[in-house]
Order: sequence, then structure tokens, then C-alpha cells
Amino acid sequence: MKKYLILLLLFVATGQAFADTISIDHFTVVQNPFAEDEVAVQATDSALHVREDVNGVFTFSMNGFEESLQFDKGTAFYRHKIQKSTFLYAKHVNDNGTHSNLYYIYRNSGKLMPWHISWMWLLIIPCALILLAYMFKRFIIIAVIIFIIFFYFNHANNLSLGRFFESIIDGLKGLF
Repeated sequence: MKKYLILLLLFVATGQAFADTISIDHFTVVQNPFAEDEVAVQATDSALHVREDVNGVFTFSMNGFEESLQFDKGTAFYRHKIQKSTFLYAKHVNDNGTHSNLYYIYRNSGKLMPWHISWMWLLIIPCALILLAYMFKRFIIIAVIIFIIFFYFNHANNLSLGRFFESIIDGLKGLF
């Protein structure tokens, strides 16, 4: 009888040792419904449905600063006030790889509207301007002016050149 009890205890203990860990592979940034001028991070599945089984503390990098976010039923609150429209680069690293998203948080009359920006647009816009400038020599001055406006807008809204390229590189890594 004692042997069976010990075997049962060992079986339960090994079952706990091999328990499946929860990881966040997809996430979105939404307006925090409970606080003004703040956003929330939601753990989602590939179809962008909130995963309510995600609970606990997960480490994210928000605009280059490491944050420990407490998830409860798939939602964590990012407790930093957003006073003006800005870019927010959210990045999470786990055993499955690096998962990152770039958002433009548009602030309008006290409401925050996060818009997801694909890394492809960050690559397509400059490449299209270079291609147009190459094809049409008269367009070179206009293309340079558009480049300056594009990079000034990004820099003025907290998207540094490093994060700009990091977002593109993380997107390219996701392809392979």
C-alpha cells in the first residue's frame, strides 16, 4: 500500500513538473477603460481574441524601457500617462521568440486610439520614395522634402531611428 501511495505521489509531482507554461505570442494595445490617458495590453490568440487564461507577471519592453506587466484574465494595464499622440513600440521576448508591435497612439479629445503600424509600411514608404526619385529625376527634391517630413514626424512622436529599424528587423525575423 505504501508503494502505491509513493508512486501516486511521484506521478502527481512529475505531472506538475511538466505543466504547460503560458506564453504570450500575440498581443494588442487598447485604450484602458478604467483610467484616463492610459493604455492596456491584451494577450490574444492569432485571431485577436483575448486569451483569458493568461495570468501573472510578464516582462515587456515599452519604447525601450523594461516593464513588468501584471496580467489578469488576459489584460494588463500600462500605468504611464500618455499626454500627446505618440508611437509605442511594445516588445515581448519568450521561449517562442521575440514578439513586437508598433502602435501610433492617437490622442483626440481625451480619448486614446491605438493604431497598429505594420513593419511593412515602415519599409515600403521609404523604398517607394527612393524608387520614385530614381525614376523621375525632377522628383528628387520633393522626395528629399518628404523624407525629412517623414523622419521628423517619427522623431517628434518618440519613434527614434533605432526603434524604426528594430521594428523592421523584428518583422523580417518573423518571416523566417
